Amino acid sequence: MSVESKVVIITGASSGIGEASAKLLAKNGAKLVLGARRTERIKEIADQIIKAGGQATYRSTDVTKPAEVKALVQLAKDQFGRVDVIFNNAGIMPSSPISALHVDEWNAMIDINLKGVLNGVAAVMPDFTSQKHGQIITASSVAGIKSFTGAGVYGATKFAVRNLMEVIRMESAQEGTNIRTATLYPAAINTELLHTITDEKTRAGMDSLYNSVGISPQAVARVVNFAIDQPEDVNVNEFTVYPTKQA
Repeated sequence: MSVESKVVIITGASSGIGEASAKLLAKNGAKLVLGARRTERIKEIADQIIKAGGQATYRSTDVTKPAEVKALVQLAKDQFGRVDVIFNNAGIMPSSPISALHVDEWNAMIDINLKGVLNGVAAVMPDFTSQKHGQIITASSVAGIKSFTGAGVYGATKFAVRNLMEVIRMESAQEGTNIRTATLYPAAINTELLHTITDEKTRAGMDSLYNSVGISPQAVARVVNFAIDQPEDVNVNEFTVYPTKQA
């Protein structure tokens, strides 16, 4: 199977990498199931896809609530008959020094960036194991492979995701369930992630970096499309996406 006709669920689909991926995959013939908390925004994106001749549906989804992620998977099966791919894209990045003790933001990152991914995995795993195929794509970050000051807890969630995805790949190979994984490590990609930073000094530094080197989320969308488009016996499982100008 190529991208064409695959049923793809995307969380965090209301903007940025999620929106760009949805539109590119739909253009290439995939059937999209969009989830995000901003219902009006994902409705607008689904309507745009349909108007352009693609196929899409949507559901308001908070990835911190397992029942809502399961309902998104059920919507995919009700609308399109099955699920082939889930892209765990929802995430936040309220980075700050550990000494600032933004504990509520720490917990929010753990709930969305890590538990939200686990909820996505749990929601599709029964179908993927029974049908013996499926693909789990997850957005980590360069902060999931390198340590950055000011991003200790954010990086911790992204390092955890990296380990989780590799273990899923290994266990699937051992169990013969043919579940492919792809972990994305985006660097300075111009999305709404920066809007979640409340620490003024951290925000100023990140704004400066992104303003000087940041690139479009379409760059990551093309990588998502590439990963899905591979033959079923090929698992291209890790992608680091840097702006050429970023050191």
